[in-house]
Amino acid sequence: MPDRESGAEILILNYARRMQELLSTYQSYLDCLNAQDWSRLGDFVHDEVSHNGRLFGLAGYRLMLENDFQQIPDLQFRAELLVCEPPFVAARLWFNCSPKGNFLGLALNGRTVSFAENIFYEFDGDKIKTAWSVSIKLPSKISFHSEHCPPG
Repeated sequence: MPDRESGAEILILNYARRMQELLSTYQSYLDCLNAQDWSRLGDFVHDEVSHNGRLFGLAGYRLMLENDFQQIPDLQFRAELLVCEPPFVAARLWFNCSPKGNFLGLALNGRTVSFAENIFYEFDGDKIKTAWSVSIKLPSKISFHSEHCPPG
C-alpha cells in the first residue's frame, strides 16, 4: 500500500505552491510595469488597490505609474530580494535610472542614480490589493554614478 501524505504535509505543499504562484504573479507584474503594458495592469492589480493607506483604485494606481515613467523614462523595476508569506509579498526593488528634473529633492536633470525601495504587497487572490512602500527621503541614501555626473 503506498504511503499517504499526512494532513500537515498536504498543508505544507499547498502553502509552498501558493508561495510559488504569488512570486510568479509578482514577477509577471514587474514585467508588465517594465513593458508599460497598461492594458494588462488589471490582471495584477485589484480594482480597489490602496497605496500607503490611500485608496487609489486601479485607474489612480495606473496614473501614478504612468507619471513615474514620464518623470523617469528609463525606469525599470528589478527585484533584488523577494520574500513571500501568503498573502504577502515583500520586495527590495533596485533602480538604476536617470530621472528628469528633480527627484527626491535633488536636481538630477537626467543624471544616473541608483537606489533601493522596500515595498510590501498584500494580495487578494492573484491581485495586489494593498501596497506599502518605504520612500527614500534623505539624499545620503542615493548613490550617484560619477561617470554621468558633471563635476561640482
